[in-house]
Parts: sequence; structure tokens; C-alpha cells
Amino acid sequence: MSTSLILSSLQRRIAALHSLYYEAVETMTVDQVNYVERVPVLPIAFSLFHQAQLEDTAVIMLNGPGPIWNDEWKTSVKLGVDDHGKERSVEEMVEQRIGDYSVFCDYQRTVFENTEAWLSGLDPEELTRLVVPRPLPPQLASTFSARVADETGITVLDGIECWIYQHGLRHMGEIEHARALVGLQGMTS
Repeated sequence: MSTSLILSSLQRRIAALHSLYYEAVETMTVDQVNYVERVPVLPIAFSLFHQAQLEDTAVIMLNGPGPIWNDEWKTSVKLGVDDHGKERSVEEMVEQRIGDYSVFCDYQRTVFENTEAWLSGLDPEELTRLVVPRPLPPQLASTFSARVADETGITVLDGIECWIYQHGLRHMGEIEHARALVGLQGMTS
């Protein structure tokens, strides 16, 4: 399969994934997003911010533009926990809340537009470039991308598929399940 065909598929899949997130945030209120069913069930706010912030970081790790997240966004979004939560406990992250939902939606859209613009200009040959050689650092050694990577390490293709696409789908699944807890339906069948 050619690298240009693979890149085209990735561009379409990630745009489709982003469209699910846009639909999700447009059909939820801040109260639904911040709702905690019970401890230790994380609120939707965790999945939304965690995914957007880590996508922002992933693009940078793959040699794309960024970061989008900065002190201005931090002040405006008004998070309950000022962290994406990857290395925090569930007990800490159950406190995650989004203070200004409209501003968060603007941040999320900015991250997604940045990702899609970067992907649209990506040279297909870049997909094979090694990003993180083996042995992988401890923060990556136990991740899904470590399982996907070949014996040389994590490539740009692995990073896009794992850090953006698969990670985004994983959290969309959480969001779809959590929507039922706040009286909403899932979005896909």
C-alpha cells in the first residue's frame, strides 16, 4: 500500500473522529460534562480535555506545529485540575471540571484544526520516519504505541494512529458510555 494512500486514509479517519467530538460537545451542557456518577467514575470533562491536550502534545512530538495550550487558554478554560491526567491517579482526576465550556470548545476546535492542517501538508514519506527509537522511555514503554511499534521503535505513522486516532476513539467510547449516565444517547451505531 502506498504511503500517500495511507496518509489519505488517516486524514479522513481523523477528520471523522473530530466530527464525532464536535457533535458530542454541541449536544452536551457543561453540567452534563462535569457530572460525576460516583467516585471513581471520571466525568466526561476528563475525557474531553485529556484527549484534546494529548492530541496537541502528540502533534508536537511528531514534529508538527504547536503547542496550542498555553497560559491564556489555561486561564480561560478554568479547569478543576490543571493537568491532562496521564500520570495522575483516578482519585485526583475525578475532580476534573471544565469551568468555561464555550472556551474549552474553542480550544478543542483549535487543536483539531491544527492537527488537520498539519496532516494536510504532511509529506507521505514522513510516515516512515522514526520518532522514538527503542528502547522506549518509561513513559511510553507501557503504552499501546509500544505494542504497535516494530523493533526499531515508534514511527510517525505509529504515532498518528496510536496517539491521535486510537487514543481519540478510546476516549470517544468513554464519552459515548458516559452520555447514557447523563440521559443522552450515544452518537454512532
